[in-house]
Amino acid sequence: MDNTDRELLETIADLHEIPEGSFNIRKNGTLLARGCDKDIEIVSKTDKDGIDIIVRPGVKNRSVHIPVLLTVGNFQDTVYNDFYIGEGADVTIIAGCGIHNDTCDSAEHDGIHTFYVGKNAKVRYVERHYANGSGSGKRVFDPVTKIYLKEKSCFILESTQLGGVTYSDRKTVASLGKEARLFVKEKIMTDGQERAVTDFKVTLRGRGSRADIVSRSVARGNSLQHFRSDLIGKNECFGHVECDGIVLDGARIISTPKIDAVSTEASLVHEAAVGKIAGEQLIKLMSLGLTEQEAENAVIQGFLS
Repeated sequence: MDNTDRELLETIADLHEIPEGSFNIRKNGTLLARGCDKDIEIVSKTDKDGIDIIVRPGVKNRSVHIPVLLTVGNFQDTVYNDFYIGEGADVTIIAGCGIHNDTCDSAEHDGIHTFYVGKNAKVRYVERHYANGSGSGKRVFDPVTKIYLKEKSCFILESTQLGGVTYSDRKTVASLGKEARLFVKEKIMTDGQERAVTDFKVTLRGRGSRADIVSRSVARGNSLQHFRSDLIGKNECFGHVECDGIVLDGARIISTPKIDAVSTEASLVHEAAVGKIAGEQLIKLMSLGLTEQEAENAVIQGFLS
């Protein structure tokens, strides 16, 4: 790996070098490195680009790294990754993607990830998107995440996009069984002419199921963000969506909620708040010796933490 690869891996996956255990590192459409064992198996698909990640039942406190790197322009990378999480397993999956584009052509990665989570299993799924480069070419991410949760399973999605991404369109679809739980923590920051769209559709099918979706976003420059959510309660369940945004300069944030209580026993809540940084917050921090820009950055850092 060269220095660019290492910088991207450190940013998106907290990796300074190739890890031990189960991992799959993809660069510019080809396999760069792989490791797996009997507890967590990684198998290449034969009919299309992508892998199957198979976590055996009962496997505990294990992690899988599957980062993707793009360092060329005029390239679109699409992968189809399926995750089979065995009953009673507990695993962390880190699936960041980094683009370094110094060209005038577009570089795009589209990850289509499908999770089949067994009964009583728990998954923490960390997905970080980051892009940089001196070229004028676009840096694009269009991820799709599909989540199917069986009885009493738990899925935690931590999605972060904090810099350099020209355009992203993230779609998340989830179906929850009896007493299944879904927790989403999304953080987005855009600047310049960047565009970011996130779209959640969650169906609470099972009795006692629960979904909590929290989005925090900051829009600067002339960037645009659009948050969409569709929460459907088909049983006795609880669903909560919260979208909070800070708007600076000439940016714009749109929040489009939809809740559908198909069952009379469904309890669904949506909250949204968008606004600028309060002046008293900046004044208080500036009175401690910070410049206005430093104070603004401190507020944003705390908001996104």
